[in-house]
Parts: sequence; C-alpha cells; structure tokens
Amino acid sequence: MESNRLLVISAHAGDFVWRAAGAIALAASRGERVKVLCLSFGERGESAKAWREGRQLDEIKELRRAEATKAAAVLGAEIAFLDAGDYPLSRTDELTDRIVRVYREVRPSVVLTHPLADPYNQDHPTAARMALDARVLAQAVGYDAPGDPIGAPQVYFFEPHQPEQCDFKPNVLLDITPVFETKRAAMECLPAQQHMWDYYTDLAKRRGVQLQRNAGPNLGLVHDTKGEAYVRFYPQVTEVLA
Repeated sequence: MESNRLLVISAHAGDFVWRAAGAIALAASRGERVKVLCLSFGERGESAKAWREGRQLDEIKELRRAEATKAAAVLGAEIAFLDAGDYPLSRTDELTDRIVRVYREVRPSVVLTHPLADPYNQDHPTAARMALDARVLAQAVGYDAPGDPIGAPQVYFFEPHQPEQCDFKPNVLLDITPVFETKRAAMECLPAQQHMWDYYTDLAKRRGVQLQRNAGPNLGLVHDTKGEAYVRFYPQVTEVLA
C-alpha cells in the first residue's frame, strides 16, 4: 500500500509557505512524500521589494526561486517550478497538462491549493481551477500522459490573505503547534515578503484559539496552540461519523 503523499499547488513561489507550511512540515515529519509545485515565481506581482531595489526580471526570478527552494528544504519538501508567469497567470491547456503530469508522477493522496475566489489576486483562483481540472484529467484512463491514472485525492483549499473577502469559511482546523517554529523558519527564508512574517504568525495564533474552542477540553491542547485553516472541497467518505 502506498504511503500518504501530499501535493501542494501554489500560484506563486511564496504562497505555499504562508498558507500551508504547517501542513507540509507535519506531513514531512511523518515520513510522507511532499511535493510543492509553484506555477510561477511571483516575479511581477509579489516581489515589490526587489523591483524597488532596481533588480531585473531574470534576477528576480532567480531570487524567488532560491528563497522558495530554501523554504521547502526547511519544511522537508521537494519543490518544482513551472515558470508560467504571473500577473496574470494564464489558464491554458498546456499548463494544465504539465500539472497533470505532476499528479501522475506524485500520485498524491491529498492536494492543497488556493480557494476558487480571490478578488484581490486572480492568479490564485486561476491556479485552483487548473489544479482541479488537472486532478480530473489525471484520473482519466484515456488521457495521454505518462503514468497510470490516479485515484481520488482529497483537495483542501488553504487560507487566502483576506479570507472574509474571499468567502473563505474553514471547515478544517489543523493543529500545527509541533511544527510552528519550522513554519516560522521557512517564512524567514522569504525576505522578499518580510511584511508577511508577523501577519502569518498572528494568524496561526488566532486559528489556534479557534482550534481549541472547537476541539473542547479533552484533547490536551497546549495554551499557545497554533493552527492553519482549510476548506475541504470534496465530500468526506467515512464509515463512522465523528
């Protein structure tokens, strides 16, 4: 039986760190394979500091590649970059096919990606739509791509930067307390977006409070619990309601 495998599909080079580094670090700590797929480097829309420093496009791409690669290593994940461009990230058959091939190679049991709405950054829902399209195509016996058809990995949407405006209503709260310092270390690998470090530290604390309140008093959660929020996209299949 294959062990659990996690695939994270990120529009830009930093998104996976802010939104899902806790889940990534937890999976890696259990010995699971984790692969992060960055569709772009976030070179145009999420690298303002580098542009203000007078850097050129190719230089910014390499800067973001290096930062994201370092962060993934801290978390214990593999990482790949498709360099599809950002602002805008375009939804194309060719790019979707490239994602299908990653699905077939990794054969994930769980997929993490962006939610389907974000009025502040259309690259994020574009990445999510392609992630979902590619999942369906990778399941098709007749789809022309290397590897066997995959099963039906669960998809979770990770938290956007402005959740209320994205109609993000989490139905899964993940306890990342044991690996939060690893997440913080990964965030600090991304100085191009240093303004995000404290924001996502504070968010982890707030989600930790909600996690404690929803878990009740019997799970032995520590006082300074840290959490990440997710939305499950497909129904849960179970024999027991819990």
